[in-house]
Amino acid sequence: MNSIHKILLCTLLTFISYAAQSLTYIENVKGYTLNQHGKLVTFKNIAFEDDFIVGINLPQAPKGITNKIDGNGKVMLPGLIDAHGHILGLGQNLLEVDLRGSSSEDEAVKRILAFVSQHEADSTKDDKSQWIIGDGWNQVLWPSKEFPSKASLDAVIKNRPVVLSRVDGHAVWVNSVALELAGIDANTPSPSGGEIVKDENGQPTGLLIDNAEDLVTRLIPKPNLEQLSLQLDTATDHLLALGITSAHDAGISKQVYDFYQQQAASGKLRMRVYAMLSAVDPQIDAMLATGHIRTEDDMLSIRSVKAYGDGALGSRGAALIEPYSDDKDNHGLLVTPQEELPNLFNKVLGANFQLNFHAIGDRANRLALQHFASTFKTFPENTERHRIEHAQVIAVEDIPLFKTLGVIPSMQPTHATSDMNMAEDRIGKARLKGAYAWRTFLEQGSRIAFGSDFPVELANAFHGLHAAVTRQNANMQPKTGWIPEEKVSRQEALRGFTLDAAYAAFQDDKIGTLEVGKRADFIFVDRDIFEVPASDIRDTQVLETWINGKQVFSL
Repeated sequence: MNSIHKILLCTLLTFISYAAQSLTYIENVKGYTLNQHGKLVTFKNIAFEDDFIVGINLPQAPKGITNKIDGNGKVMLPGLIDAHGHILGLGQNLLEVDLRGSSSEDEAVKRILAFVSQHEADSTKDDKSQWIIGDGWNQVLWPSKEFPSKASLDAVIKNRPVVLSRVDGHAVWVNSVALELAGIDANTPSPSGGEIVKDENGQPTGLLIDNAEDLVTRLIPKPNLEQLSLQLDTATDHLLALGITSAHDAGISKQVYDFYQQQAASGKLRMRVYAMLSAVDPQIDAMLATGHIRTEDDMLSIRSVKAYGDGALGSRGAALIEPYSDDKDNHGLLVTPQEELPNLFNKVLGANFQLNFHAIGDRANRLALQHFASTFKTFPENTERHRIEHAQVIAVEDIPLFKTLGVIPSMQPTHATSDMNMAEDRIGKARLKGAYAWRTFLEQGSRIAFGSDFPVELANAFHGLHAAVTRQNANMQPKTGWIPEEKVSRQEALRGFTLDAAYAAFQDDKIGTLEVGKRADFIFVDRDIFEVPASDIRDTQVLETWINGKQVFSL
């Protein structure tokens, strides 16, 4: 190749490279972001070249703009990050029986029948392979406050197995067909870390708590690729419409691990996924041995493990140091036996993975902190950004250990406003001093990663922002907020759903704030969440969602 050809080739390559760059400039916005230090910054314009931000609050428009947009004075925020959810579970939830908000056991059964009537030609056909699945029931909201039983299901669904998860996912309500398929009868013992609830005659009632759930749920046919794709698409559409640009998926199987990588490789992931491997998956060792996974476009990251400490407060499965205030013989359940914890912590930290440990009760939280402390001595090279998921009820004297150890409390604001109608019944007033303690954590210097735990709670992050700021539910109750001394500011709440959620995923250098060099993930909303009355934050409507500088949702 002679020199002229070389010059022509270089010129062509330069032109192609230049042409491939797309400089977008959005002006006339009312923008809010945090900077890397957590300080609130306002801005009027933003420029990004393809995926990355190249300017913010510029004194004048940059040269070479290929796409100029008038923001029309709309409010712009960083893309929201949900630090704890279940993505495919949300998709499945949106496609199956929804019992959330049901006012009684009878109404729940009516909803099941309505769903079956709408989706199935014949609800009574004798086909035990056709499972009826749903979730969202909460007996605390029912007049009786009693757990449901198989009898009400058996009366209307006689020939198909029914499995209905409680709103927190820590109990299932099943019919006799499901019990029969699982081989559960009066002689079946409860498994370690779970309970087969039985009546006064020793017969299973149809309620299975924590590890006992698996006796039935493991029989449900695994979704095929088409079903997984439908679940992912359904969940993604829902989350993008809520302004969520990234979600931390809390506990994935090997099947989903492979599926996510396939979706990422083919460019089908439309939102960012920070996936946690399930510690109980039979192939966990092989997945750990593969090491960290991160795609070049940062749409998929897998470098953490979700482990399971205890159950939930509502079903009295959260592991407590002292007995439940409303069940004096019950300390709750350890889903992972205490003697197995050292091996679990050593395995995960030794593989250089982040460990995200589910702990709701004060005993589970204490055990997690103790094992982090001891394991850090064995693996001093892997001591940063480990998490306790939920960190819900903690002995007051244990809270400083989060800061000392650098363990991140990954918390869900709407859990507090959902649980406030039963939490004091479960644990008494004294233990509430260390419960849902966001302000206490922040004042000691801990960084909180906020999420929703969807589909346990609704996935709307503005519900979480509202709950964090007001400590009130959707009805704006209690008037001054529940345990109001634990409220956080609007800036702190946004930080939990952006910068610190990104920090909890080792992604704060890429997303979470709108700064030069970071990815252009942002949203437009219909109101100024820093100026409207706090009660109005909850109803914020997302107008547009952008990821990697591309619009992925528009109202």
